[in-house]
Amino acid sequence: MQVLINGVTMTIPIDTNTVVQLLEHLKLNKELAIVEVNQVILQPEERDNTPIKEQDKIEIVQFVGGG
Repeated sequence: MQVLINGVTMTIPIDTNTVVQLLEHLKLNKELAIVEVNQVILQPEERDNTPIKEQDKIEIVQFVGGG
């Protein structure tokens, strides 16, 4: 399945059905990520139930600590 992630077309496994599965596939910490799907910012509790579909536009921002 192809989706647009942060402006880049990516092919993800067809069994990546939800936002939380996408974050796991990308090896991103779901606790530190902010996700927008088709211009809608998701609340953390919405990620498990929000489906990913072909051609979705997804923006992911992840906070990184440092000092």
